[in-house]
Amino acid sequence: QVQLVDSGGGSVQAGDSLRLTCAVSGGTSSIYKIGLFRWAPGKEREFVASLTWNGGSTDYPNSVWGRFTITRDNARNTVYLQMNGLKPEDTDVYYCAAARAYPAVVAGDYDYWGQGTQVTVSS
Repeated sequence: QVQLVDSGGGSVQAGDSLRLTCAVSGGTSSIYKIGLFRWAPGKEREFVASLTWNGGSTDYPNSVWGRFTITRDNARNTVYLQMNGLKPEDTDVYYCAAARAYPAVVAGDYDYWGQGTQVTVSS
């Protein structure tokens, strides 16, 4: 059983940076991909970034391309999302998720979820 713990959120000003952390434990050998999603009540779930667990391939939507970077610390089984140039529209609850199988493109493809961390960006 894979466990994910999200942390690192906070309240910042537009243009600031934050680094989110996703601590991964449990059956990590079963993981194909780690994804970051964001949503708030009443809003649709939005894909933010992903990283394949064994290959390190990354993917981002246009909305965060060039501002967000997802990386992995292999020794700590931790995934980071570095968020630069934050905008008010980035305000949301951010969730880390793990998928066991290809292709893991949409949220429904992911099997395990963290508890989420709130990011608030003020203008």
